Amino acid sequence: MIDPELLGYLRDVSLRETEVMAANRRTTAREADANLQIDPEQGQLIGLLLRLAGARRGIEVGVYAGYSSLWIAHSLPASGHLLACDTDAEITERAQRDWATAGVADRIELRIGPALATLDAEIAAGMAGAYDFMFIDADKAGYIDYYERGLALVAAGGLIIADNTLWHGRVIDMADESTDTQAIRAFNQHVHADERVDMSLVPIGDGLSVARKR
Repeated sequence: MIDPELLGYLRDVSLRETEVMAANRRTTAREADANLQIDPEQGQLIGLLLRLAGARRGIEVGVYAGYSSLWIAHSLPASGHLLACDTDAEITERAQRDWATAGVADRIELRIGPALATLDAEIAAGMAGAYDFMFIDADKAGYIDYYERGLALVAAGGLIIADNTLWHGRVIDMADESTDTQAIRAFNQHVHADERVDMSLVPIGDGLSVARKR
């Protein structure tokens, strides 16, 4: 989404990545599905937003190798709590190792299983309005459902942040009618029309949508 040379400059003068984060990112970059990982400047922006919001408790939908979790956990106070949802026990083993190495494992609770079931269980347990933020980076077909659960679970003033909302530019290719592309288009339209939130789609990485619950 940005000229590689300019991106290199941006990272040179702004990125503040820990050694564990950088190692996690380099390792994941060698994987076939490395595109599932957020860009470092996205992680840093998310961390800054959470610090500005004074966030203490949040939810992550889609963990993968744990890179975004590292940024999030580092932005929380020592007493903070991140409920991290994923369906892949194998890939998240690496995430857990890096969380421990980074000294933030005690802030992260990993739950393996369908995220919607986890979120619905939280609502049923009386946790509606108990969270400060939700970060969504998972199956695109589920984005609207995750977002709606997020609106139930975050307090007024809380944030819901979603990755991949420019979807590699495919959102403007009207010949692309793939399930994921249509899901992202529908999600973007859903959030844009939602008067329950203040929102902005930030053209960073693969697109980062930020919504603040009113």
